[in-house]
Amino acid sequence: MLTGPRPLTGGVSTVGSLRADEQVVVRPEVSGRIARIHFTEGGTVRAGQPLFSLDASLARAALNEAAANLENSRRAAARAGQLVGERLIARADYDRARAALGVDQARVASARAALSKMTLTAPFSGQVGLREVSVGEVVNAGQALVTLVRLDPIEVDFSVPETQLSKLQRGQRIRVEVDAYPGDAFGGEVVAIDPVVDPNSRSTKLRARIANPDGRLRPGQFARLQLEVGGSGGEALLVPEQALMQDGQTRFVYTVVDGKARRTEVQTGTRTPGFVQVTSGLKAGDVVITAGQAKPMMRDGVPVVSVPAQGAQAAKPPASAAK
Repeated sequence: MLTGPRPLTGGVSTVGSLRADEQVVVRPEVSGRIARIHFTEGGTVRAGQPLFSLDASLARAALNEAAANLENSRRAAARAGQLVGERLIARADYDRARAALGVDQARVASARAALSKMTLTAPFSGQVGLREVSVGEVVNAGQALVTLVRLDPIEVDFSVPETQLSKLQRGQRIRVEVDAYPGDAFGGEVVAIDPVVDPNSRSTKLRARIANPDGRLRPGQFARLQLEVGGSGGEALLVPEQALMQDGQTRFVYTVVDGKARRTEVQTGTRTPGFVQVTSGLKAGDVVITAGQAKPMMRDGVPVVSVPAQGAQAAKPPASAAK
């Protein structure tokens, strides 16, 4: 494909990943044996609903012991109060009795807190995933037991070139499509804009929220987005999406120089359907390879033959023309 400047519309097409509105991996704070599982895998749960119960026999016994000691301390403190009033014991003895009462009160509170940690509850309403443990299994503190997600609403994270920053604002409408439901579009709106621009990609991250009452959309899905930013982007160099490759944080294309392939690093900007804006690394007239780059043999110096892109004349892509 022979690159050349073409008009760039105000709408921005980009890609992103769906993420849960809320997501947490349920982990115990203490070690113990799983005594009961209170949910069905893949089912829904309410906030505060028990998910797992650990064997609480030792924790309950510790609480009972602490409660018994507290009762004795209360009686001893009461007697000491009566005796100190009658001047039958020293004030220091009374103070020691009151201090012992305070210690036992703290021990009861600690034992009660330890007992409460034997039951793991849902921090919010949502859907549980596949559990990682079974009844009777001994688990360690911090071990992953199950993932809980809230799917409605669902969010999508994506990036927009810094050249569009002045046109971005919360509340902008987006249109989202996913491969799982071809032909269906889901509407949403921008809810957050990252204040920092990525120095590598020269883009900023955005987050949008989409209503998902039927749970059709799932976290981790690849999403194609259309964001209307208004105005015209002027002219830009665009290359077909299939020509763009990525190695870590580095984006590149293969160009043709003297009949051979040359790896050329590029910086990208706006995406439009089927094409990606190249902001640096290419110039008008460069020949970009759009087929064969996925083959293992494609590397610097490989001889190539340029052929017209099939259907290029009829399609008239907005960013490139067939050689």
